Amino acid sequence: MTLPVKNMVFPMVLLRLAEWLVYKLLANSCYRAAMKVKNSGFFLRNSSFKSSHQIPLYPSISKCNLHGRKSETVACDIQGTLLRSESFFPYFMLVAFEGGSIFRAFFLLLSSPLLLVLDYELKLRVMIFITFCGLRLKDMDSVGRAVLPKFYLENLNVHVYEVLKSAGCRVVFTSVPRVMVEGFLKEYLSVDNVKGTELHSVGSYFTGLISSSGILVKPRAIKEFLGENKPDIGIGNSSFHDHLFISLCKEAYVVNKEDEKSSSVLTREKYPKPLVFHDGRLAFLPTPLATLAMFIWLPIGIVLAIFRLFIGICLPYKIAIFLGTLSGVQLRLKGTDPPRSENGKGVLYVCTHRTLLDPVFLSTSLGKPLTAVTYSLSKMSEILAPIKTVRLTRSRTKDAEAMQRLLSEGDLVVCPEGTTCREPYLLRFSSLFAELADEIVPVAMNTNVSMFYGTTASGLKCLDPIFFLMNPRPSYTVEILGKVPKELTCAGGKSSHEVANYIQRQLAAALGFECTNLTRKDKYLMLAGNEGVVDNQDSRIVVNPN
Repeated sequence: MTLPVKNMVFPMVLLRLAEWLVYKLLANSCYRAAMKVKNSGFFLRNSSFKSSHQIPLYPSISKCNLHGRKSETVACDIQGTLLRSESFFPYFMLVAFEGGSIFRAFFLLLSSPLLLVLDYELKLRVMIFITFCGLRLKDMDSVGRAVLPKFYLENLNVHVYEVLKSAGCRVVFTSVPRVMVEGFLKEYLSVDNVKGTELHSVGSYFTGLISSSGILVKPRAIKEFLGENKPDIGIGNSSFHDHLFISLCKEAYVVNKEDEKSSSVLTREKYPKPLVFHDGRLAFLPTPLATLAMFIWLPIGIVLAIFRLFIGICLPYKIAIFLGTLSGVQLRLKGTDPPRSENGKGVLYVCTHRTLLDPVFLSTSLGKPLTAVTYSLSKMSEILAPIKTVRLTRSRTKDAEAMQRLLSEGDLVVCPEGTTCREPYLLRFSSLFAELADEIVPVAMNTNVSMFYGTTASGLKCLDPIFFLMNPRPSYTVEILGKVPKELTCAGGKSSHEVANYIQRQLAAALGFECTNLTRKDKYLMLAGNEGVVDNQDSRIVVNPN
């Protein structure tokens, strides 16, 4: 008696799956056994025969001579070579989360177990499809310009970077999408040409598919691009494909495990270009495990942020500090609050600008109400703010009059940078505040987060406080410096610009930061592609007319 064909389908599928698993396991086991036998030389008793047939061993990248390379060409990859990590998953996750949405990031995370059993090419195609299907081209451009460079710089292999820097011509060949790496390589590492996998797009959207040229194969790409002109230096990893790639170069070097372990993190002062601005919400490199931890934490973080907001808005300062500390918020106060001015006017607190919560944490740490002035504030932030906030215009005369009036009523907080900056830099100070008061107290504010940044240039600013308070243990350091001596104020004969520059230097020294002449306009041109000047009704950008 024969079974119907439809009843045979499921057993056949199981049989095929079992066959595939056995093949994979057996093939991998046999391969590993063969490599062990090969390395032990069990069948290769003749050492001269062994050395003539094994894959050539290339010297470590740390052995490369860096002198006299200015006229030479270096070719390398970014994945597993320029970057210490061989996995490119975290950078796909950054694009999915920051350029796409939290749902796209979640789907990419769900695919990570499947990626473990796929070969390299299929794994890359799956990550590309999930990350880029329906993604706008301008969103990828924004992430590539404002988010990815920070994480690339923090993961640079110092040995490879130094070789790349020593060469006169630099070419990168990579199988990862070109749009993910080209901006960083050209802007920060001065790479002359970047050859990577090209993505298919329709109109202003990616389809998630690879173009007709397919995934870039480095040995073939180097031949097509350079022809018979071999690069002077080739750098690769220990894989077979990279051995083929670097064998086409005059000199070849590999990045091995020892090099990755001995390669120190590139310190900030050695960055090829200062990293002053970057955007995005994620404050960590989203590896699969780190991303899983974030998604597990999210429901807890949202509840915790609401609780922290509630105690900050509704409860007295001392109780709010106590309960906030129990919930994980760390508030450190250094210095003492100076006495109120004898002339009856309020004290002008001049703060560095790390998040929208700067005036709130200053008011809480001092245990007294303050008034904060800002040039743009979302309705939500204005409603939830536990202190008085005043929205200013862009008219210098009107703003000066308003701030003078507020100072006559009490103490005032101003952030003369005009916009937040995450990195250890201070932006140029607007000098308006220096013309308004002789009682000026600089306050050095700094924050530390582990999961989410509480600032954004291209996202919704009304969510900034929520994201900051969603961190497991967010911290704020408030350091009150002494009053500025009267002889160093405008009342002492100094110009407003001299006073502003003096206070900027004083705050930078207290924080260990670096002063810059960059402004709000520079920040938004870099991160958001605009000048940060928008209608007051737009809650996405804080502006500062200089």
